Amino acid sequence: MALRMSLHGSPPAQPDPKRSKPPSLPAAGGESPEAAARRKQRDLMAAAAEKRLRSLPSPQPAAVVSPSPPTVAPEAAKEVVKVEPEPAAAPMEEAEMAVEVEVEGEELPPDVADKLWVMVFGIGVSKAVLAQWTNQGIRFSSDAETTMGLVQHEGGPCGVLATVQAYVLKYLLFFSDNLGNPEVSDPSYALGQRRFYQSSFAARDDFSSLTEDGKTRALVHAMVEILFLCGAGKKAAVALIGGVNRGEIDAALEGLSVESAMDIQKVLRISTFTSRKEAFHLLLANIRLFESRLGAMLFLISSLLSRGLECIQADRDDPSQPLVTAPFGHASQEIVNLLLCGEAVPNVFDGKMDLGGGMSLKGIPNNVEVGFLTLLESLNLCKVGQYLKCPKWPIWVVGSESHYTVLFALNPNVQEENELEERESKIRRAFDAQDQSGGGGFISVEGFQQVLRDTDINFPSDKLEDLCNPGIIVWSEFWQALLQLDKRSGGMKDPTGLMGKKQFTIYHFNGIAKSVPNGNANIGGSTPIQRPRICKLNVSVPPRWTQDEYLADVVSSSTSGSKDDSVLSLAPPFQTCQHAPLVDCIRTRWPRAVCSWVGDVPSIV
Repeated sequence: MALRMSLHGSPPAQPDPKRSKPPSLPAAGGESPEAAARRKQRDLMAAAAEKRLRSLPSPQPAAVVSPSPPTVAPEAAKEVVKVEPEPAAAPMEEAEMAVEVEVEGEELPPDVADKLWVMVFGIGVSKAVLAQWTNQGIRFSSDAETTMGLVQHEGGPCGVLATVQAYVLKYLLFFSDNLGNPEVSDPSYALGQRRFYQSSFAARDDFSSLTEDGKTRALVHAMVEILFLCGAGKKAAVALIGGVNRGEIDAALEGLSVESAMDIQKVLRISTFTSRKEAFHLLLANIRLFESRLGAMLFLISSLLSRGLECIQADRDDPSQPLVTAPFGHASQEIVNLLLCGEAVPNVFDGKMDLGGGMSLKGIPNNVEVGFLTLLESLNLCKVGQYLKCPKWPIWVVGSESHYTVLFALNPNVQEENELEERESKIRRAFDAQDQSGGGGFISVEGFQQVLRDTDINFPSDKLEDLCNPGIIVWSEFWQALLQLDKRSGGMKDPTGLMGKKQFTIYHFNGIAKSVPNGNANIGGSTPIQRPRICKLNVSVPPRWTQDEYLADVVSSSTSGSKDDSVLSLAPPFQTCQHAPLVDCIRTRWPRAVCSWVGDVPSIV
């Protein structure tokens, strides 16, 4: 009815010659279904364009006259209409290209809703867990210091929020000049450009200059990238609440209860996109809904449906367990991995681990945009692979036993190898190329001579004779000899101690808002401040030491009376450092790293 009413207005004074004549209706049976569908699409498109033009404050230079009203069934007005010009048609007017028809979306079939609910929450989920997932929006902090961060009030959805936060930082830090381009969420957009990007915040170290529009667009770009990643780059599903007026979202959701599969089946409306641009505009128009109390849950459902429920179950090692873990309702590693790599695999190592007998464990399949580090690796409970440790951008989700936070750097160069690391990698590749032992770590004398030629290493004649005398050269002995050979002769010994040293600044963000002023207990009885926290850490990674230097440092530390010998033994001599569980996570990425900061201890819980 609204469509017909929009067509009854008086036409503009000067008709468009391309559409001045209404199309004549063909005789019965003379129009193919494909032609009828195209005609209906053009009619709807022109009508919407005319309505858009009438709403403009000033008349347009070229007006558009719509054809005579077509016969449209009531349900046709709710169909998703993609406005695309036919190849042979003349270019469309700019206003016509901007037409967006309201997307209603489709209901979830009851059986799909049941399967989705059990997959996420299992059977017999507690009200406390549901309360966490139905009262957490995706919204930015109002505090100037942490304005780039998403605020978390509930404990369970931190895995979703921290991962979305990591992608948001990617756009805020490295694509701030391109946030108006809907296509920037395609990872191929910055292919080969990463080394030239540097955050605009690197010089002034201040996030308070971010605009609300810029943050919103960065959030939408992050959501689009994650959803298409889950959809293998081909599609994205967006879950919305049907029948909610965009201007009255809070009021509409006030009495809405989500406690069962039937509840989500009644209210969810799913729209599927193959165009990043269309998905971007829909999410941007409905961002208030994702900022509402159902935001985190809606985005998780969107990610699962983008991947496909059957694919989700096939990704997992144990599909019988819910994705939201009991009893505390935390996001599982499978959820975090889904948002990081597009597959709900349960492990963090690279590729698959063959267990024999046709059994295997699934890990991260390929390179990722943002990475992952975990305290559990420092406790020898798991091993994070290079895909997650060395992502394309210097941003990592950090996992502890019960919480997820974010670690990030403003300069992508923190991941580049320094002089010593590059030298070691080159020598190791040359050695491995001559290793015919099947990974035994030794080579023949002839192969050793080739390694020396390939890497420009010049050992003194007596040392060369000692190495070659046994008839084979073992890597460990070769490396020890290199550590004692001056770098001017191709070795690794550097009297200055600076060749392998790396220094950089890194930031840690914890989005959970606690009733403490930036991590310290409230003093004086004043009202507690609820705020997320950010900490700036200075990181220094010393060069590799010889065995004698390492042992000498351990002895000096053990006799110093320190209460934390294990930490000081990892630091170079005469250098102090601060310790926190976060430092253990950082050392899984940069071994021997020494960290210091000002103020409160960075918290990963």
